[in-house]
Amino acid sequence: MIPNPAASVFAPLQPHAVWRHFATLCAIPRASKHEAALVAHLDAWAKNLGITSSIDPAGNLLLSKPATPGRENAPGIILQGHLDMVCQQASGHAHDFQRDPITPEIEAGWLLARRTTLGADNGIGVALALAALEDERLPHGALEVLLTVDEEAGMGGAHGLRAGALRGQILLNLDTEEWGAFYLGCAGGVTVEARLPVAATPAPADWQGAELRVDGLLGGHSGIDIHLPRAHAVRILLATLPQLPPPFEVAALSGGDAINALPRSASALLALPPEAFSTLADAVRQAETALRPQWREEPNLRLSLAPAPRPERGLTRWRELFAALHALPYGINAMSADFQGVVESSNNLAPLEISSAGVRASFHVRSLLDAKRDALAERIIQQIRQQGGTAEAEGAYPGWTPDPDAPLLHRCLAIYQQEFGSRPRLEVIHAGLECGLLARAHPQLAMLSFGPDIRGAHAPGERVEIASVARCWQLLTRLLDRLSIPEDR
Repeated sequence: MIPNPAASVFAPLQPHAVWRHFATLCAIPRASKHEAALVAHLDAWAKNLGITSSIDPAGNLLLSKPATPGRENAPGIILQGHLDMVCQQASGHAHDFQRDPITPEIEAGWLLARRTTLGADNGIGVALALAALEDERLPHGALEVLLTVDEEAGMGGAHGLRAGALRGQILLNLDTEEWGAFYLGCAGGVTVEARLPVAATPAPADWQGAELRVDGLLGGHSGIDIHLPRAHAVRILLATLPQLPPPFEVAALSGGDAINALPRSASALLALPPEAFSTLADAVRQAETALRPQWREEPNLRLSLAPAPRPERGLTRWRELFAALHALPYGINAMSADFQGVVESSNNLAPLEISSAGVRASFHVRSLLDAKRDALAERIIQQIRQQGGTAEAEGAYPGWTPDPDAPLLHRCLAIYQQEFGSRPRLEVIHAGLECGLLARAHPQLAMLSFGPDIRGAHAPGERVEIASVARCWQLLTRLLDRLSIPEDR
């Protein structure tokens, strides 16, 4: 395995095989669409162990191993996860996700990356699958491992998987983030890519530049965390700028860098008379004070104004533009009528880029119901077109419809009960798992998802509870054993 500069952190952790694989995933950069080096490394690792390995045209890695002698007639099991990770870093922290390894540390029973994302989503699931694949003492039926690419940026790997590529009958997805729960359904999603024209005029030659910035926000997963009282940096700027006292003009605005992450920071480039800077700075401080009672859960929220290079051009009618963008659907659109406390449909705005060249905006729409997903996306498209822009829906993926009566679920419930002395919760997640796409191409699959406790996915400070990883390994190995024995004889 590739050595990790932080290898000493992993040395005391158990199960050792799982953490050894996760250390490798931390050492090899694996941003979405840039997983080739990791895929090549794992392909070589598998072949060195005599594990059948192939890379499909989409870049996915497919690994397989024959059944343990005596288990050849058991239904084949597929372990599935994704290789890429969301790449986010704290403001002011220089981390090159194309080159630099992740440097985790241990704190109070959790493994975390303090200033970047950790990649436990879904690196722990991948590590669990690889550890199971190489364990010669573990009894199992025919075993396949599917490790997809590009999950976080559009599920490109799952979209590109050839129908019939998987031979097994049972798929265990290892990409959920709450131990003690079996997940049996998830939201589908689609991204609306929008463009809007803008007009601009030269900024007065005697004006200066200034940058208005909002940062310090918690951020988080744009599906799992969409219901939480967390501020959205882009929307704060869209709402705050029109309330500030003139004279000033806006030249540019940007915020967010991933469709599946809540924007933690955003900035706007302004042009204003030099004598107006002090007044505007006071107004910014007052705006921050006014925001704090609205966002008590955001203790590090900051609004700041600093000198910046003078922009050449300022946007005309930017107030109308910002009002139109702010009025677009955001956050929870509807709660589920079938699953108490679960979000049915939602939307996240990110990234957003506004300049004299125009507006580029991405809206990621999620829903448990594909028809509601499409209706909300169409509503956004029509509102953009009414403003004179263009918008198209891209990369739609289906939800995974729950089946609480599935035989696989009831068998796994019994195994969990016998192993841990309690029943797991049954959950539906407002996030995109690849199960819906995989089921569409492989209708023979019975599916279930579980994983360890992960907190802060898609944001710096992401962490995974060490003890819950050990429990996941205990459950996974028991499932592979028991599901390869007819009716647990």
